[in-house]
Amino acid sequence: MRMLAVIALTVVAACSSLTNYQPRTYVVGSGDTLYSIAWSHGVDYRDLARWNNLANPNRIYVGQRLALSPQGGSAPVSASPPPPRRTAPVPARAAAPNVAIPSFRWPARGAIVARFGERGVLSTGIGISGSLGQDVLAAAPGQVVYVGSGLPQYGQVVIIKHNDTWLTAYGHNQRVLVTQDQMVARGEKIGEMGLGPGRQPRLYFEIRRNGDPLDPLDLLPASG
Repeated sequence: MRMLAVIALTVVAACSSLTNYQPRTYVVGSGDTLYSIAWSHGVDYRDLARWNNLANPNRIYVGQRLALSPQGGSAPVSASPPPPRRTAPVPARAAAPNVAIPSFRWPARGAIVARFGERGVLSTGIGISGSLGQDVLAAAPGQVVYVGSGLPQYGQVVIIKHNDTWLTAYGHNQRVLVTQDQMVARGEKIGEMGLGPGRQPRLYFEIRRNGDPLDPLDLLPASG
């Protein structure tokens, strides 16, 4: 009898928990953009806009509380980016209809010193070594949607939106030469390499498709 009572209480508690589910939220701070918030929480910016009924993703304000998951709670979001997934080279048909895969170029010349999926603070991109002040170049044409140091572990970072599906990020800049909303060309200088882990000159580079990080080495030319 006591066992039945315990089971009943457990079921009631579980139902109550589901009924009272509240999506995780984030309070917009100074310098945030919808893209940087989505990036830091490992979600697609379009999902974030939809969950919060944002007709214009560029219109958020300091102090605004944004839901980080659907109201139903079917897609809980981690506070950190999702673990990287090793992928094969992405064929053109893998992109959404009418959304082309950009022709990516190397954002900097140098040796690969950190690989996608390796253990470390950041493992959703690659680390490229170089020299302090070395040119950092846009990997493909697009619009700058974030410039700042609000993403933990990235240092000064630039995020570029290439189309509705594809975005890239460039971290550990010593100096940033572009501003938010600026349009940039493929190969245009957007910053200068700064110090990364171990106080060594490094560019941290990421490519994301629909909010998911992909191995840049599967999408970049064979040589830098």
